[in-house]
Amino acid sequence: MSIVEVGRRPVVAPTRDRPSVGLVLGSGAARGFAHIGVIHALREHGIIPDIVVGTSMGALVGGCYANGQLEQLEVWARALTLRRIIGYLDVRIGSSGVIGGGRLARRLEQAIGNTSIEDLPVRFAAIATEVGTGHEIWLTRGTLALALRASYALPGIFPPVRLGGRWLMDGALVNPVPVTAARAFGARVVIAVNLDADRFARGATIASHGSDETDDAITVAPSKPRNGFLGLGGMFGAERTLRRQIFGRSSVRPSFSTVMIEAFNIMQDRLTRMRLAGDPPDVHITPHIGHIGWLDFHRAEEAIAAGKAATEKALEPIAATIAALA
Repeated sequence: MSIVEVGRRPVVAPTRDRPSVGLVLGSGAARGFAHIGVIHALREHGIIPDIVVGTSMGALVGGCYANGQLEQLEVWARALTLRRIIGYLDVRIGSSGVIGGGRLARRLEQAIGNTSIEDLPVRFAAIATEVGTGHEIWLTRGTLALALRASYALPGIFPPVRLGGRWLMDGALVNPVPVTAARAFGARVVIAVNLDADRFARGATIASHGSDETDDAITVAPSKPRNGFLGLGGMFGAERTLRRQIFGRSSVRPSFSTVMIEAFNIMQDRLTRMRLAGDPPDVHITPHIGHIGWLDFHRAEEAIAAGKAATEKALEPIAATIAALA
């Protein structure tokens, strides 16, 4: 195994003694911080991927790693609090996403700058979905920051991103754990990180169900417009309500964010199972992070630790697989 200097950091070069290694980082919103721990554990044991492919939050972490900025991302993630997270939410009423994403985009662009994917020291791809056609788009060239924004543009939450003449949204809609892309780019050994494998006892069939006397009819009183419209007070009140809906908890009924995220969770879980059954990775890393919610970005420390622990348990099969193909 040889190491050469490429760009800003050392990269293991594929040799006759070592097959090319692809790292696949799956989607999972706040759980995606577990990918940081995964990468740390791999690097500590001399396993440096030649190819990195990510979807959604996996694309964000993978892109920062490929650009030599994993440590900066980790410092930022560990410093996140609920107050700071809410500060990034530029709520937009009547937009294609309830969060404009401008504040996060500016933070991302400040960190990454105008870096192009072609200039990265490892081969990198972010997965996105085209609005309208449902095409699976592999973003392999152009501005890195735009590719990452497109890959994590969760429908209904963030607006789609126009890139190369196409409107793009979250890649998890078509490929939550993109093993296929890593293999297509030439990876002989594929290590995939699935952040949804820890959600047990889900997806069963309830064969008989219906209403009963315990059901309550919940009614919502219609809001009264002021001055023919909501007025400034109503607009600010709507924004505060949306912020509460995104991060709040309700014992009466599921909040807006809960409904959106759970719908996305169900779809992604079923799709991940089908995709991985058709094209399984050589090594499957499954961090135990089912207790961390999709919007629990303030729990980065827990997610990172879980990712590292899961990877350390997988080191033996990773080494065995690489040795078998050497």
